[in-house]
This record gives sequence, structure tokens and C-alpha cells, in this order.
Amino acid sequence: MTAPVSLPPDAEALAAAPRRGPQQDRSPLPDVLRGAALLGILVVNMQDFAGLREWQQAGLDRAAQVFTDMLFNGRFISIFAMLFGWGAAGLLARQGAGVFLRRHLALLVVGSLHFVLVWHGDIIATYAVLGLALMAVARLRARALLVLASVLGAWWLLEGVFAALAFAARGQVYPRFSGLPSFADGGTYAGAVAGRAAEYLDDLLGGAVYNGPWLVALFCLGAAAGKTGLLLRPQDHLPLLRRFAAVGVPLGLVLGGALAWLNTRGDYLSGLAAIPVRMSGGLAGALGYVGLIGLLAARGRLGPLRHLAASGRTAMSNYLAQSLVMTTVFYPYAGAQFGRWGAAATLALALGFGLLQLPLSAWTVRRFGTGPAEWLVRRVVYGGR
Repeated sequence: MTAPVSLPPDAEALAAAPRRGPQQDRSPLPDVLRGAALLGILVVNMQDFAGLREWQQAGLDRAAQVFTDMLFNGRFISIFAMLFGWGAAGLLARQGAGVFLRRHLALLVVGSLHFVLVWHGDIIATYAVLGLALMAVARLRARALLVLASVLGAWWLLEGVFAALAFAARGQVYPRFSGLPSFADGGTYAGAVAGRAAEYLDDLLGGAVYNGPWLVALFCLGAAAGKTGLLLRPQDHLPLLRRFAAVGVPLGLVLGGALAWLNTRGDYLSGLAAIPVRMSGGLAGALGYVGLIGLLAARGRLGPLRHLAASGRTAMSNYLAQSLVMTTVFYPYAGAQFGRWGAAATLALALGFGLLQLPLSAWTVRRFGTGPAEWLVRRVVYGGR
């Protein structure tokens, strides 16, 4: 990979001098983090694609589930959300509200089609809707964004804790919820599409309301990183990156261990408690990973991790490809493997396919400069530019 073009010393000065068209100058760290997040998200999403229940795993599958919970679960979706906030806030500052709104409308369309036609776990449409909140807060200084993120995040986590405590006080026992698709229509593709289309609006709005405070908090953290230049100039933030690594990694492992234990239990209360544990541990672990990878980037020692950058540059195309391939393998209207695989086999498949996407992404970037989904969105947003 060629060295990134030198950047101005002040990231906010860059934002103050808009330049029309897609961003061209790139620092390797955001793309590497995005590529890592994409691989980690696939590992966790496999549980839904394959139709496995975490609390029913045993033996080697249990070990794979613990590995997933301690090192992946909640971490990479947090990195992805923070990077979305970083990119969206930067776009708004550079290009203005018109381009920002066109991009989010395009993402909403892509995400909606992804949900209805491919997979019910889409996040693109949700990000497109909730990302509009950045229009109200992106002008805030980094410190104010951090305060807002702390308030929103603490509120959402405490709501989850209080919900679990309230249910525990009732003394009732129910089986754990899974959130997996039922395929009650017999598993035809037409039936699956019709079912997802019928639930799309409720799912989008309900998910945005429920997850809104947490996701907006992560977007604000990403926007704050953009204000400080953390991802573009990690060498200027070595003490902060060291603190991220020193605190985030061990705290994330502790909370990941708690999540792994909760995921051995098949009762409703454990499912409720797992939500705030997963996301708080995920955020801690995410910041730890950002710290570790940021330190490597600051010292020019990314090494093999640089291969993740091309995947990060084509993240939307790769994310959509993951859904298309995995639903084809597992859903009843195609490969019909739903509910037949354990955590170990799905982990191996996720890592294998995710690593395969790295050279394919590198070839795509060399040959075309961007991925097909990214190209389409840019055509919509920027026209022929």
C-alpha cells in the first residue's frame, strides 16, 4: 500500500476547508480498524445466520463460544459504530448538510433492501436514521461530545441493568429469547421476503428507539475522535492510546468472561443481563483494541494488519456479501444448514470467509478503486464526480 498523503496538522482546519466530492486522502488506521471490525462482526453474526443458541453449546462448541464472547462479542460492532460517527461527522463538516443527507438517504435505501431481500439483521438502515442526530451535535467540541456520549451511554446501560433487576424481583422463570428467524412459512425465499417486508418498518423504528441512545453515544465518540485527530494522527495521542490499551483490554476480558458465563444459561433473566454486560464489555474491549492498533499505527508497525485496510475501504460491499453468502449457506430456501452447526464450525467458517475477503478486497481496490456498493452510493451522492 502506498503511504498516505500528508495531512494538515489540525483536523478541524481540514473540516473548515470543504472540498467537494469523495474523500481522497487516507490514513491507514481507520481503514485497518474498519476491516478488523468487519471480520469481527461476521464472527458474531454467524450465530444468527446459522441459527445457533449460545447457551446450548457444549464441548468444543462451548470453547468456541467462550472465545467469541471474550474477544469478539460487542467489541467490533462498537468499533464499527464509532467509525461510522467519525466518518459521518467528517463528511458533514467537509461537504455540508446536502451531501450528508443524500448519503444517509442512499444508505437507508441500501439498508432497507438488504433487510427485506437478504437478512433481518441489517444495521445500515438503522445507522442511516440515527446518524441524522449528528446534524444536531457535530458542531460541539470534543469534550462536549464525550460528555454527551457518557450521559447517553450510561443511561442506556442503566436501563438494561434496571430491566434485569426488575425482572429478577418478580421471581419468575421463563426460557431465554433468541431473536432468530422462525421460517414458519416453510422456508421459501418468497415467504422470507414477505415476512421481512411486513416487519421492516416496526423493526427499523423499534430498533432505532431501543438502541438509539447507545448508538448515538458511539457516534459521538467517533465524532470526538475526529475533532482531536486521534485516528489520523495517532502519533500525537500516544498517552491516550496507552490508557485505552491498559484499561480497555483487561476490563473487556473481565466483562467478556461474565458474558460467556451468562451465555451458558438458558433463562430469560440471563438473556436480559447479557445485554448491558455485552455492550459495556464490548465498548471497553473496543477501546482497548483501538489503543493497541493505534499504537502500532503510530509507530509504523501495523505489519500484516495492513491487509485489513482494503477490506475496510470496501466495508459496505463486504458486509452485504457476508449476508448474501451466509444466508445462502444456512437459510432453508438455499443451503438449508440453519440450526445444524455449532459454534466451533461457524467460527471456522466466519474466519475463513472473512480472511478470504481480504485479498478479494485488495484486488477490487487495485482494479476499481472502490467496492460496488461504495461506487453506487458515491454515484448517488456525488453524481459523476
